Amino acid sequence: MDKRETIRVEEADAGSRIDQFLTAKYPQYSRSYFSKLLKNRFITVNDEPVKSGYKLKSDDEITVAFHRETIHLRPAAISLDIVYEDEHLLVINKAAGMTVHPGKGTEEDTLVHALLHHVHTLAEDGQKERPGIVHRLDKYTSGLLVVAKSETALVKLRAQFETREIHRTYQALVWGKPAEEQGVIQTCIARSKKDPTKMTVTTAGKEAVTRYRLIRDFEYASLLEIELDTGRTHQIRVHMNYIHHPVIGDPDYNGRESQLKRLPPNLHKRGRHLLKILPHQALHAKKLSFIHPLSEKRMEFDSALPEPMAEAMKKLPDLFLLG
Repeated sequence: MDKRETIRVEEADAGSRIDQFLTAKYPQYSRSYFSKLLKNRFITVNDEPVKSGYKLKSDDEITVAFHRETIHLRPAAISLDIVYEDEHLLVINKAAGMTVHPGKGTEEDTLVHALLHHVHTLAEDGQKERPGIVHRLDKYTSGLLVVAKSETALVKLRAQFETREIHRTYQALVWGKPAEEQGVIQTCIARSKKDPTKMTVTTAGKEAVTRYRLIRDFEYASLLEIELDTGRTHQIRVHMNYIHHPVIGDPDYNGRESQLKRLPPNLHKRGRHLLKILPHQALHAKKLSFIHPLSEKRMEFDSALPEPMAEAMKKLPDLFLLG
């Protein structure tokens, strides 16, 4: 039976498009899924159907009937780096450039399609576009993901994610060096009203807490270890940009050519060379820890930095450490 939920719009979300608001609130569903619900009048605002571009107002009452649609996902023979597998779950080391699940603009060749080729079936709970998916990584963020093969594993792993019992540790190369060698960034994050594909720090979004620790200082760049207390969309990338140390290579949050100005003029060419090595954000989900949903044993995994980040680490001393 389809489930139904009602949401009251808060002042902080006023002005947001309804499809983008719902995608942010229910990250397990895609924007295209909500667009279809809106088109077929499974979503109403104040008991009236609206279009995907409807701009929310404070105190609007949204009613969503989560319709179980039929989606045919075709397995794709795409190579996967499988770190661990048993009858209930897999741990994948996702490559940068691979989208996790189908959605608007990406209908094929996602991690889900590759997984279906490998295991044939994944756990479902009505979210047909995202079978087995417990948590996500951005398309160009690499690293460790846990995927559920059984429905029991899916339910229990998602519960751990909600209660923050799944621990993830990232490594990132950022521009410059933070003033403190370790620190906590605590702000609110919401979808940008100027560009809804991006997130931004606001005074009235959802709380986001990021912890970082300096691992290595290259004078004009740093390697950080980062942990999340919350799991907001683009959280690390937004927070690093917020403290003026954006992730190197990040095209959406000031991590590319705009940062060359912070280098001495004689290092601009070297900075451009670094960006050639890092065509996308230098962000890697390096460690993953969770309680196995059936055995209840703590599982811990660690993955090496991807080749672009590893190469950058080798080159950075010669590029920026001039002393």
